[in-house]
Amino acid sequence: MRKHVKTILATAEPSGHFEALERLMRQAQELDVQAVAVLGNLAARSLNPRDYGRFFSLLAQTRLPTFYVPGPEDGPLTLYFQEAAQIELIYPYLHGVHGTFALAPGYVVFTGMGGIITDDPQLTREEQETLRYPAWEVLYRLKFLAELKDYEKVFLFYTPPYHKGFHESGSPTLAELIKSYNPRLVLVSGPE
Repeated sequence: MRKHVKTILATAEPSGHFEALERLMRQAQELDVQAVAVLGNLAARSLNPRDYGRFFSLLAQTRLPTFYVPGPEDGPLTLYFQEAAQIELIYPYLHGVHGTFALAPGYVVFTGMGGIITDDPQLTREEQETLRYPAWEVLYRLKFLAELKDYEKVFLFYTPPYHKGFHESGSPTLAELIKSYNPRLVLVSGPE
């Protein structure tokens, strides 16, 4: 039994590249990692729930605690949730943390929100064609973090937080959330 999560293998946007994901999951078993994190655009943009089933089955091969959030191309969200709900019953070490949380060994909480997080008050939430959420919804969904002060935190977001030094787009609300809860690690999707 794992006592504490110290090393995490993270990947982003597998986008239905099942062969590459299978190779990565095999490598995860060989490496000394205690958990896996996957960020956004999980299956290729498809209305086929079997793509999600195959994706989750590949993640299950590691038998490691695995945490994931969907990306903007993972709509409609009902297909993602349907497959995640079924597979997480079979493999209890798989954890979708989209707008919720899961505990890892050693008082570590994984949480996050997938899709695009927008600070634009004119844009509304969308879960059919794309996944998009207003920033206030993220604050509301993750407010339970105030009750988990004694836990180390790992945040998973598809959208990066705004950072003054990087001069790139990002969410100021996510930046403030990160500052408020001081997680040990923040993982976001992106080119690096």
